[in-house]
Amino acid sequence: MPEYKADWYGREVIAVDRWFPSSKPCSACGALRSRTPLNVRTWTCENCGTTRGRNVNAARNLLAARLAVSVCGAGAGPRRRTPSGQPATKQKPPRREP
Repeated sequence: MPEYKADWYGREVIAVDRWFPSSKPCSACGALRSRTPLNVRTWTCENCGTTRGRNVNAARNLLAARLAVSVCGAGAGPRRRTPSGQPATKQKPPRREP
C-alpha cells in the first residue's frame, strides 16, 4: 500500500527485514542491548552513556538502515534468520483458484 503513495510523491519504499532489531542497538555507538521489556521506554547505553527513548532510538537505527540500502544496495544491512531458519519474507495469504 505505501508504494502508491511513494510513487505519488516521487519517493522510494525501502523495506527493512521484519526481524531487524531496531530498538536494541544504540544509535550512537552500535552496542547491542539484551532483551528489554516493552514497558521500558527510555534507557541509558552501558557502552557510551547516551540516554535514548526507545522509539527515537529505533527511528534512528531504521534511518541508518535505509541510508545503507540506498548507498550500498538492497543487500546491505544486517541479515537475520527467523527461528525456522528461513529468511524473513512478506507473508501473503494463499490465493484460491476458482
